[in-house]
Amino acid sequence: MRRALALASLIALATASTASAETWKKYTETNGIAWSYDADYAYKDKASGRVVVMQAISKPAANLGPSAPGKPDGVGNVVALDCQNKNMIVLGDYKPSKPLAIAAGWRSETPKKVTGSDNEALLGAVCAGASAYPEK
Repeated sequence: MRRALALASLIALATASTASAETWKKYTETNGIAWSYDADYAYKDKASGRVVVMQAISKPAANLGPSAPGKPDGVGNVVALDCQNKNMIVLGDYKPSKPLAIAAGWRSETPKKVTGSDNEALLGAVCAGASAYPEK
């Protein structure tokens, strides 16, 4: 009985850590500031056809980030990218003093053209693997 309980506990811990996994992929770095996206969070939104992805800022020299919401060094946002039309919608942002809040009506927001080298790098990196993301 004890072995069964111990085994069940180990399975539960392994499942919990897998579900909250973060696989940050750096897509650009300028002046010691790096931007990465979480490949485990990325998915294709079934209703809009957009790729939804979490991105975070980090400073590698200071061992800060990238991190998800709720972490002491977590600073970033969630965006929905239209790979074909090269535009994006910001769903919400986060920092240590502000939790991530995504508005339910984000799909009706007017998208903005992807501009700036960091956003263009994000679009290129995320859209290159868009066919592999799960659809939700």
